[in-house]
Amino acid sequence: MSLFALMLSFCFVIIPLYLSKAFELGLGKDLIIAAVRATIQLLIVGYVLKLVFGFDHPIGIGLMLFVMIYVAAKNAEKRGKGLRNVFIHIFLTITIVEIITQGFLLGLKIVPATPQYIIPISGMIIGNSMVISNLLLNRLKGEVVNRKDEIILILSLGGTVKQSIFPVLKQAIKSSLIPTVESQKTIGLVQLPGMMTGQIIAGADPIQAVRFQLLIVFLILAAASLTAIILSFLIYPSLFNKDDQLDIRNWN
Repeated sequence: MSLFALMLSFCFVIIPLYLSKAFELGLGKDLIIAAVRATIQLLIVGYVLKLVFGFDHPIGIGLMLFVMIYVAAKNAEKRGKGLRNVFIHIFLTITIVEIITQGFLLGLKIVPATPQYIIPISGMIIGNSMVISNLLLNRLKGEVVNRKDEIILILSLGGTVKQSIFPVLKQAIKSSLIPTVESQKTIGLVQLPGMMTGQIIAGADPIQAVRFQLLIVFLILAAASLTAIILSFLIYPSLFNKDDQLDIRNWN
């Protein structure tokens, strides 16, 4: 794609800007900021990736992955406001998921151990884990507030912290995974995923593109499940104080 063609594509931003103004939605500023930030961020990432690919050293790859995980954890941290050590728990969860999934891919030599494979695939894994973390924390806090009396009752009857929170955790985990599971059910019928589409546009054989996309689908399902379960079990102790009492005073 030429630079001129890219500039023409900005016309797509004009459509939501016009609709926002016509219907007085008040989204004009946010839309412009989103478009500008996306442009700047992607251009920077493009040059950084070009540098990392040329450097082709584990230090460069590791630094890139650290930055990606850090930014993802900082973003998801907002949904866990009021929970103790929420950033550390999210960062640790995403790191564990990244190690497990990439360890499986590289250990079995499913993909080559090169930056061109490790970084893009990690980006999809980390991005998905960030979304699941957001959904889980948002749902968990909502479930705890709605079922506060139930949790307190179980504790007052001599139940343990784990017994009181486990039904809530199950519901939060299940709810956070629904969007991922449902989107994968219609993949190929309702939508052609980005990785597959990109490979086809680049001239790759469609069957080969499908194989790579299936790899990503299976990875995302695994990463989503691991993220939801690991984060929920890391985070639930922060719902209670040292006396095993439900403590949600700092959530507002």
